[in-house]
Amino acid sequence: MEPASTTARPAVRKSFDWFLAGLAGVIALAWVFPEAGAKGGWMHPQILTKAGVALIFFLHGANLSFAALRAGTLRWPLHLVVQICTFGFFPLLGLAGVWVAGNRIAPDLSLGLFFLCALPSTVSSSVAMTAIARGNVAGAVFNATLSSLIGVFITPFWIAFVLKAQGEVLPLTGVIGDLLLWLVLPLALGHLSRPWLAAIVHRHKKMIHVVDRGVILLIVFTSFCDSVASGVWNGKGWGVLALTLAVSAGLFFLVLFAVNAVCRILKFSEADRIAGVFCGSKKSLAVGVPMAQILFAGNPGLSLILLPIIIYHAFQLTICAWLAKRWSERAEAD
Repeated sequence: MEPASTTARPAVRKSFDWFLAGLAGVIALAWVFPEAGAKGGWMHPQILTKAGVALIFFLHGANLSFAALRAGTLRWPLHLVVQICTFGFFPLLGLAGVWVAGNRIAPDLSLGLFFLCALPSTVSSSVAMTAIARGNVAGAVFNATLSSLIGVFITPFWIAFVLKAQGEVLPLTGVIGDLLLWLVLPLALGHLSRPWLAAIVHRHKKMIHVVDRGVILLIVFTSFCDSVASGVWNGKGWGVLALTLAVSAGLFFLVLFAVNAVCRILKFSEADRIAGVFCGSKKSLAVGVPMAQILFAGNPGLSLILLPIIIYHAFQLTICAWLAKRWSERAEAD
């Protein structure tokens, strides 16, 4: 969760995305050496991943600027559109997809597609794309941050609702307790430490970004190791990948066009429309991976559950980067 200036207009740069390459790399590595990160392996994933989750959210808290957040509080129509889309429209689409799919796809993949729909929006990339496209950066900061905080509570309830409909039970009391312990508490402690750490966090922002992404790669690696070692992927191959890619792409474009249409119907300013489109159509891998570790603890099919958000993350970054560049060039021409 990076603080953002309401006036910053970063230039669009083409660069190698090491994180997306890293995701592909750790998944491939898990297929070759699954024993290392599986349960009982020498990496001790049960301890390592929870410590990593706490570290991610501590760094998010230390990097969370309420001054930037406060600057975006006034545009309530924008905030309502983004939050209703994130936690209302998206999950309803997910429910429809689960109903249509029925028993035709693997249960863990079906749950993963709904989990994607129930997740909060991204923070840093939504703000960065909005800034590049000359949108309302303060509004993007507010919506993306608020979405992450709300998601800690709303996402588990959506998952519990779906599991109950399938005859399963999610122990919400224990899950919410774990989320508070491993996500909310480190986030609060990180923010309380800002008087001492803010300058350090700002000075070493790139290194902290690397640590944050490195922990996510570690969690993805151990999740796939456990699934491969448990035989979850036996008999599943390119068909699962192609299906997930097609559904993720369709979902992204459907929500993107829907949010854009609503913003135009409500006669939002161009800056607010841009912020609404980027915040309302994106889903957070940075929150989704740690949250999945807690919500689906002990599930050997965790890698299948995570597959949709991993693919959606790569897809949304690619399309939104192109859109941000296009809208930025149009704004300069105007």
